[in-house]
Amino acid sequence: MIGLLSLLFQAKAYVDPACQEVADQGIPDGYSEQGQQDFLLNYFALATTFSPAHAPIPADPGTGMIGLEIAVIPPLGCHRRLVLNYTKTEDTNKVPALPRPRVSFVFPSIQLGSTQMSIYGSLGYVPPLEILETQNVIVSAEAGVGFGNPEKGLQYGLRYHATLMKSIAEIATPFEEGGETKPDFYMGSTFGADVMLGYRSSHYTPYLAVGFTDVSTFFYIDDDGLVVNNMAPYAGFTTSAGIQAKILDNLQTSAEVYFVPKQIVTARLNLSLLFQ
Repeated sequence: MIGLLSLLFQAKAYVDPACQEVADQGIPDGYSEQGQQDFLLNYFALATTFSPAHAPIPADPGTGMIGLEIAVIPPLGCHRRLVLNYTKTEDTNKVPALPRPRVSFVFPSIQLGSTQMSIYGSLGYVPPLEILETQNVIVSAEAGVGFGNPEKGLQYGLRYHATLMKSIAEIATPFEEGGETKPDFYMGSTFGADVMLGYRSSHYTPYLAVGFTDVSTFFYIDDDGLVVNNMAPYAGFTTSAGIQAKILDNLQTSAEVYFVPKQIVTARLNLSLLFQ
């Protein structure tokens, strides 16, 4: 179906002027139309995953947190926006960042010999507000366990996370400039698990998380009534490296770099109000 669309529309498909020079260079070696579509479908699911944005023990035992996470969504270059054999660009760079409210709670710790075990859980939710011509609904959750001294020293743990996101926006642009625009429907889901390691000093906790994440997607192009299949949904390793800092007695922040091989490198920032 993708190959047929390319033959039918490449003579009149619209290319963003910012990408015209790249398109004029022709199809690069190794280009795959299906691979290009698969990358785009995976990209936005991975950009909204529920990465840790916290240390192996997110806060002192018995502490609740209400916060806001800002997940940067890096803009894609022309080499990723061009589809249909480099004859058409997609409007992928609509939203530069995702603001996601998060609510978390760390249960009172359990003493296990010389170490302490802290169980925690978090929920994230983005309501269906229209921002920059897109309407997104995102629901995320995590559950984890951390071991070590919550106040100082080595920490390690495990966490499970899952996210379901739905987006309504005009992404697959009209084939002709100025043509009728219709909103497309994109749905992505991710789930996975991480192994975490960190070290807490008096106020700072640098941490590292390495895990496995699985992606599923669905994309409906309203202009053509076409469902684009993801033939290579991402299922592989992810890595997060960051630092958590307690600014005040009731205020905590974290900054994190999130990396998925050959897919995305981005930053996550989180600011939380603590209460007990």
